[in-house]
Amino acid sequence: MVNKRIRRFGVFPSANEDAQAAKRHVDTPQCQSESYRLAFQDQDFLLREELRPVRLQLELLKPELTLQEQQIESTIVIYGSARTMDAETAAVRMEKVLEGLKKNPDDYLLQQELAKARTAVANSRYYGESRKLGRLISENMDTCKHVVITGGGFGIMGAANRGAHDVGAKSIGMNIVLPFEQEPNPYITPELSFQFHYFAIRKMHLLMRAKALVAFPGGFGTMDELFEALTLIQTRKVKPIPVLLFGRRFWHKVINFEALVEEGTINAEDLNIFQYVSTAEEAWEIIKASNGLTTDGKP
Repeated sequence: MVNKRIRRFGVFPSANEDAQAAKRHVDTPQCQSESYRLAFQDQDFLLREELRPVRLQLELLKPELTLQEQQIESTIVIYGSARTMDAETAAVRMEKVLEGLKKNPDDYLLQQELAKARTAVANSRYYGESRKLGRLISENMDTCKHVVITGGGFGIMGAANRGAHDVGAKSIGMNIVLPFEQEPNPYITPELSFQFHYFAIRKMHLLMRAKALVAFPGGFGTMDELFEALTLIQTRKVKPIPVLLFGRRFWHKVINFEALVEEGTINAEDLNIFQYVSTAEEAWEIIKASNGLTTDGKP
């Protein structure tokens, strides 16, 4: 089948045509040599250390072309922990730990697990709110505008993609290769599911079409993504967008933003770059207002 994306310019053969022609070479030592392979078909060559600049460029270009072809105009970014469980999963975990403690009430490890299980149950509300927000955004917007985009993992990210999936809307997932098992959540639109090698390029893509950013409680990855966005807005490297921190109690507990002002490392007005929200409905109202949208999401 002919690839519809291939275009012929002028008198020169396309890269695809030459790639096919290259397979018809004669079986000689010269033709079998690695040096004889077309550069763009030589995977060993493309993976060389010296080719990192080229790989960076390719990783920036491939998702961009795909998003253009899918006519994605704008996105709403949702960050958060991959470890956050839905309420049902958290409750099952709690029950298993409690059953274990009935048999071994003095088991120190089980007591530690109980504390974690209780936290998981309490934090499962964030999963529900992320799913609700994904649904609110998706059911009130045109197909290719303000599309939900996440880091592609499970937990909070999967919940946001799931919310879009609930109403049959498109959503984007940008996964990354990690040393341990990593896979995209099943709610991402398949043709909008991407995989990255470079964190930097992934973070750029997450923000390139963003009209708002919502950060749910998370760990190092969430903090990295959030603080990059805050820095870009603070230094005016990007236009200001709403940055919503979901769950005031969590953010006040883990980050003392006011202390940064007291220490003189940021200005007081830098605290205006972000705001706190507690519900999906509250987040959606702010997103709508900041982007000049009416009740039904239309401009």
